[in-house]
Amino acid sequence: MIDIYKNKPEAFFYDDTKKIPLKNEGFGLNVGYETLAWRYDSFANYVLEWLPEFALNYSTLKDFNPANSIKLIKQAAKSVYDTDKYKNRGEFGEIILHAIIRELYDSEPVISKIYYKTSANDPVKGFDAVHMVEGSDGLELWLGEVKFYTEINKAVNDVVDELSDHFSQDFLRKEFMFITGKIAPDWKYINQIKQLISVRRPIDEIFKKIRVPVLLTYESQTVKDYKEVSELFIKKLIIELTNHEKKFYSKLQNINNISISLHLLPLEDKNKLVEILNKKLEGLKA
Repeated sequence: MIDIYKNKPEAFFYDDTKKIPLKNEGFGLNVGYETLAWRYDSFANYVLEWLPEFALNYSTLKDFNPANSIKLIKQAAKSVYDTDKYKNRGEFGEIILHAIIRELYDSEPVISKIYYKTSANDPVKGFDAVHMVEGSDGLELWLGEVKFYTEINKAVNDVVDELSDHFSQDFLRKEFMFITGKIAPDWKYINQIKQLISVRRPIDEIFKKIRVPVLLTYESQTVKDYKEVSELFIKKLIIELTNHEKKFYSKLQNINNISISLHLLPLEDKNKLVEILNKKLEGLKA
């Protein structure tokens, strides 16, 4: 069987200056600079390299080849959204989350939720990413959440509220029903995932096999203040990341039994990044 997820785009966060370990679990992610400017274009290119496997399901990706690659890339691009009112949409955040989980943890998507939208402009409900990872104790279900924001305090508050809602028993059961019905029948892990989230299993037992990667973006004063990755920049960025990490975990006191890993992505200018991503996405559609 061909392993379509084996070959991935080249790593972007490739060393400890690009992925900075946080004190708990997860990383602070540094896009960096090039010719004294934040790497908007390089990062946007990296994000959109993940577009086909983010937006297409497993069965479609198996047929991805040089003869139909342009057609499928256009299909993937058009499925993200088809509107001029893109500035406040969250799909780019979901693609970034997908890329980070795939790159850092060698995950595999369980389903492409965006593939099953009934309309290109419908928001995707539920978890922002549904992946699996082969852990040391067997298969783990990774349910990702992202807040593609400019302001860190709002990102922290909103994601904590959402985590509280999403890990209620009723919400999880409904989400598992959706996931089970949308897994490609020819995916090699389909039986293990269905057994893991079976209605017959107690939620407490399922929790032991669930991990939650959280991605929060925000506009960073440290990123704005510098033009290159220097020792002083890294030192100040670590202080900033540590403060935001403390803030996040201090608000999680009422959320138990969930293994959460935080990922912080400081930006220079979110709107500028979105403009560049949108321009590149429109080019792929054409």
